[in-house]
Amino acid sequence: MNMKLPTSNLERKRGSGVKLVYDILRDEILDLVLPPGSPIDEVQLAERFEMSRTPIREALVRLAGEGLIDTLPNRSTMVSNIDFLNMHTFFDALVLMYRVTTRLAAQYHRPEDLVVIRGFHEEYAAAVEARNALAMIATNAAFHSAIADAGRNPYFTSLFRRLLDEGRRILRLYYRSYEDQFPQRFVDEHAQMIAVIAARDMENADRLAKAHAEQIVSQIQKLFTREERLNITL
Repeated sequence: MNMKLPTSNLERKRGSGVKLVYDILRDEILDLVLPPGSPIDEVQLAERFEMSRTPIREALVRLAGEGLIDTLPNRSTMVSNIDFLNMHTFFDALVLMYRVTTRLAAQYHRPEDLVVIRGFHEEYAAAVEARNALAMIATNAAFHSAIADAGRNPYFTSLFRRLLDEGRRILRLYYRSYEDQFPQRFVDEHAQMIAVIAARDMENADRLAKAHAEQIVSQIQKLFTREERLNITL
């Protein structure tokens, strides 16, 4: 993308050029605006952001450290491919975090936590109604992060947020696989999870969260094994 940022935005971010470039490029990579395999050109980025190549290079180093971009032997840079072969390890961690955070929320939530959780549930439902995949991904992450917060274990919360964030590319493909026919079941499952959390029903919270996560994993795995996988830019 060659679009330049408005000068006013750059002025507001004066002195934080590295963070600005890092934040924008990271979002574009995770949201598949920059698909896997896209070339990254420092000169073009410097022109786009109206910066020297030094902050651009520092931002790219940070992105490389997160595995989002790769430097090839010829010194060219590209958006990293999705590691499908090792995706099972991501799925295992994701399912576990869905389960443990929902169970702990049922055990330790406070009344004010439910207000926040229900608020994000309403936002997610609106995103599904609007068939807005990017909004669905963002509000789904906010919904489950709020559940994790209610469980009051900051280590689990931190890990779960990291997984939800790093999984944005996968979820973008996941929602795309429904071809804009987003099922109402997602909204209904979230509502059921809220109900068992409010009832402090830890066993059913665990059960529902496990089923919710596993159907996501199953749909993604089906996506990767279909012939359409050949049409995904890797």
